Amino acid sequence: MEVAARGGFVARGAIYVLIGVIAVQVALGHRGQADRGGALSQIAGKSYGMVVLWLLVAGFAGLALWRFSEAAFGAVGPDGHDKSERLKSFARGLLYSVFFVSTLQLVLGSSDSATANGNSQSRDMTARVMAHSGGRLLVGLIGAVILVIGIALAREGWTKEFLKKMDLSGAPAGTRSFVEKLGLFGGVARGAVIALVGVFFVIAAVRFSPSEAEGIDGALRTFAQTPVGPLLLIPVALGLIAFGLFSWCEARWRRV
Repeated sequence: MEVAARGGFVARGAIYVLIGVIAVQVALGHRGQADRGGALSQIAGKSYGMVVLWLLVAGFAGLALWRFSEAAFGAVGPDGHDKSERLKSFARGLLYSVFFVSTLQLVLGSSDSATANGNSQSRDMTARVMAHSGGRLLVGLIGAVILVIGIALAREGWTKEFLKKMDLSGAPAGTRSFVEKLGLFGGVARGAVIALVGVFFVIAAVRFSPSEAEGIDGALRTFAQTPVGPLLLIPVALGLIAFGLFSWCEARWRRV
């Protein structure tokens, strides 16, 4: 499980770094899809892409298994056996299972859903849910949950709660300081983007308009549409890159 978890953090870090790089390119006026699908598309287009995709498949599978093991047996730390922590681990296990399956389908050529635009997927899903009785309320609840998750992740980064899960005792002082900065900056940026995705779902429910729903790509582009323009998107994009680098630090120093 330790090997699986650390390999998974490497895979997650690679995705966030690529999303951040694509977002920087978008801020500078280039075309691109700044979400997991866009990152996988860029990888698939490289000569070495298939090897990297297989490594990502293994990494996401490892993260899913590790999170499910935490849900079943408890996580490291004083609160690791609390029901709430186990429930969080189970939810994260489901999320990484989706990443694993979609990336595996892309590698096997059985589906292109892994590289599909997240904005379109969000709108299609919202439209299907709203077509049913009570669907509008469900979309609003989903948006509220995503918003709360985003705020919680940003708070975890800002308060440096992530340090409780790290073992940096053997690292030099400069390295510890650098990892802290990556976790703070990256955690706040990731939380802000996820929270904004939740806001879009809530707006879609309130206005009864599936077209208002957005994915990560749409949320990032919204930062570029503010009065200050791309100047706001660039630090957010750099924050996502920082979170990717922090994920690689977790692969080395996270308690698992």
